[in-house]
Amino acid sequence: MTSVAALTESVLAGERGPSPADLSVISAFWLHHTTRLPGADVTYRNYYLLLRVGEVFGACSFEPGELDPSYCEEASGLSLDKLIGDAPLPVRIAALDAYLASVEPHHSAPGAEEIVLPAGTPDVRARARDAAVAGLLEVRPGAKVALIGVVNPLVDAITERGGSCLPCDFNLARTASGLPVSRDMTAVVDAADAVVATGMTLSNGSFDVLLDRCREQSKPLAVYAQTGSAVVRAFLGSGVTALSAEPFPFSQFSSRPTSLYRYQSQDGDVRT
Repeated sequence: MTSVAALTESVLAGERGPSPADLSVISAFWLHHTTRLPGADVTYRNYYLLLRVGEVFGACSFEPGELDPSYCEEASGLSLDKLIGDAPLPVRIAALDAYLASVEPHHSAPGAEEIVLPAGTPDVRARARDAAVAGLLEVRPGAKVALIGVVNPLVDAITERGGSCLPCDFNLARTASGLPVSRDMTAVVDAADAVVATGMTLSNGSFDVLLDRCREQSKPLAVYAQTGSAVVRAFLGSGVTALSAEPFPFSQFSSRPTSLYRYQSQDGDVRT
């Protein structure tokens, strides 16, 4: 698969399963969520659109002001072809994610390694989640790892493994450990030996740029995704080397055990 646009065209043409015109949104909801873990001085602010299709949810995080909550009032009952083909970007990504997850849910997908996050407080569950993501990495001492979308425990995981973290994020100036955060994704990727990115690259339109850059430079790309986890899965072996997919309900919305699913492509790993 070459791009999100190509994947969208393939889905709309019925090449990846049933016609999206035959699948409808059962429920739609919008979430505004904030988190500050104990001892932290950073509050994470997240906005999500969730679209339920059958037993699965399609998810997309977005920036404030990008999508009004009122959108959800009329979304239930709409067929996925209308949302995938003609809607605001966060809606298109959530609908595409819902379609691909309904065709092949993560919990029954071949090659998916299920990781059950333990019950507990938000910080306990966050540490378990980030340890699972970090487990996708094999970082050689001195390797430079670009982190597109800063999650502070992943910064720590990279440095603890002897790597040099190159963080990039639109909403932070410094990591919790004091590293300066760049806003220039291209420069960070070009300087790195390997790349770890969030699914938010789908919702801000930078995923294709990131994918092409990593392909051109033969750099391993691992993605940790709540946003568009089934969308990213379609690129395994076509630029994406590894994926930590976390379908809804996300770890931060429950104190009980929940699952994420790790994938490795067949053509490589995330050694640097």
